[in-house]
Amino acid sequence: MDRILIVEDEDLERNFLQSLIETKIDEECLVWSCATGTQAVELAQKHRPNILFLDILIPEKDGLTVLKEIRTFLPDATVVIISAFSEFSYAQQAIDLKVFKYLLKPVKPREIEEVVRHVVGQQEKAAETSSKTPINDGCEETIGFVREAVRFIQKNFREKLTLEMVSAHVYMNPQYFSRVFKKRIGVSYTDYVNNLRIQHACKLLETSDFPSYRISNECGFNDPSYFNRVFFKQMKTTPNKYRKLSHRQFS
Repeated sequence: MDRILIVEDEDLERNFLQSLIETKIDEECLVWSCATGTQAVELAQKHRPNILFLDILIPEKDGLTVLKEIRTFLPDATVVIISAFSEFSYAQQAIDLKVFKYLLKPVKPREIEEVVRHVVGQQEKAAETSSKTPINDGCEETIGFVREAVRFIQKNFREKLTLEMVSAHVYMNPQYFSRVFKKRIGVSYTDYVNNLRIQHACKLLETSDFPSYRISNECGFNDPSYFNRVFFKQMKTTPNKYRKLSHRQFS
């Protein structure tokens, strides 16, 4: 059973978030909430939550100070920051403290619900993995970062999408993100994105009459010649030959 702690000094927002979790999440869970940093540490020590929703600007102790204390006895808890502060320094500290998600206020209810469902699902899978595997598989927050990165890539791979853009989305250092991504997914960031783009290119070659340069652009490649090289490397043929072959197969 998930144990969720909400730390938010605004009564309306705190009550809304608690109500959303209790009514919209199918899985059974326990939820506590508080308004100050001191209360947050006390409740965390008492109830040992595995999921925290934490504001930064709260009375008595700010959210990041609270999180530093909580990390000393709950190192693997999944933490979501909900804050009005967008400064990079806060995001950088959040990275160091292994925060799963950094949401900027005002946050849409649908976005909160999506994050809550994602976090709860992540915790269930982590529990299943730990029950089957005697060896610790590393930090679950890192797994959460990678899952969010994959979701973001799959949604945006047809656009200009750099490693720096994706790592910034999940608040990770680009070099560290690159290493973690390859370790968790099994291929490099570039290969993963190119695989998605070539799969999409194959669909367009099969279903449209777009010229190769347009398909290159539709799939997120800025350079048609690079697109051709990547396509040939993966498919062992050129885009034009692939189109002719696919048309013969489906005719």
